[in-house]
Amino acid sequence: MDFKQLDRGELVAAVGGLLLGISLFLSWYSLGNHLTVLNSCKGPSGSCTGWQSLLALRYLLLLAAVAPAILAYIIVRGHALSWPRGELTAVTALVALTLTLFRGLIDKPGSPTGEIGIGLGWWVALLGDLLILTGSVARARESGARRKPPGVL
Repeated sequence: MDFKQLDRGELVAAVGGLLLGISLFLSWYSLGNHLTVLNSCKGPSGSCTGWQSLLALRYLLLLAAVAPAILAYIIVRGHALSWPRGELTAVTALVALTLTLFRGLIDKPGSPTGEIGIGLGWWVALLGDLLILTGSVARARESGARRKPPGVL
């Protein structure tokens, strides 16, 4: 195991994975009035964590949070891959970012959706997603195949 193979990209992605994992247990949504219901959470002046409010999505986000640790393990162990290192983690981070944005801005869970606000946990998840994406893209660029200009053998 060679820990010197890890660079700044993996560290940034690992911090992002840690933030994403922690964010699931922070308050993602705030509930406005006494009629607001989000799974087991009820208003008024209540809040609901990501773990309580996102039923199937919580497991997908948890897997995305673990992806940078798997990338770091692959790099430390020096495993040979058929694709550039960090590429699959970047795709995973992009999916997690899309799902986070969708559930926070476009389709908030619960009803009525007008009374459900975004909490601190959602912002931490967004930051974690962006850090994972940034770190894994940086690693994929470093380990990607170098292309030659056209006409050069």
